[in-house]
Amino acid sequence: MMRKEIDSLTVKQFDNRLAMGRAAAQAVADTMLALLGKQTAVNMVFAAAPSQNEFLEALGCYNAIDWTRVNAFHMDEYIGLPTEATQRFGNFLKERLFGKLPFRSVNYLNGNATDADGECRRYAGLLMEYPIDIVCMGIGENCHIAFNDPHVADFNDAALVKVVDLDTACRQQQVNDNCFDVLAAVPTHALTLTIPALMAAGRVFCMVPGPNKAKAVRHTLLADITPLYPSTMLRLHRNAILYIDNESAARL
Repeated sequence: MMRKEIDSLTVKQFDNRLAMGRAAAQAVADTMLALLGKQTAVNMVFAAAPSQNEFLEALGCYNAIDWTRVNAFHMDEYIGLPTEATQRFGNFLKERLFGKLPFRSVNYLNGNATDADGECRRYAGLLMEYPIDIVCMGIGENCHIAFNDPHVADFNDAALVKVVDLDTACRQQQVNDNCFDVLAAVPTHALTLTIPALMAAGRVFCMVPGPNKAKAVRHTLLADITPLYPSTMLRLHRNAILYIDNESAARL
């Protein structure tokens, strides 16, 4: 494992994505156990993407964690997909984590709510009621975090949750990740936690493996800190760790 610091961000590089995912899961589990030793519950936000698979699988194996004291959230959801669609992020996380463990609560974003703005307000209320301790996230090919694509990213967003339109690069990534067969099938709008909502967490663990993320990792670590590269905001967080593998580090 190679480690370095860039601004306030700790970067850990591993030989492959399996080693990366397992190491990130160990760090998250240790953090959860430490927090549970001094507070009643832990509030966590999870990302739903293939880049998180190894991490989620490993985290779910930590039997020492009292999952009945964990409140779970997820960071974004498509608007307009059928309730049973496997591409819905709530369904993705239910299959890989939420449905496997006895969480204290699992709080789903409803992308099919009749009133999308009202759903944003409802979820924002939950985030205020349960301030987030830990965010487990990734970075998109266009450097988005959650669905804060560059054209809608706002480092000073007044909202905690909002409706966004997805840029073409973001939607194409869903095809590249084999989540959808063609670009036309990818929804054009979504609900997302904003950048301030994510950065308000006490601790951020960001897992970014694979060759398709190499350009985004380079921008994250070396570009100016700007909403044009939303993930650069990680370099200002007081307690964030970026986990990468040799493939995603290829352009550094």
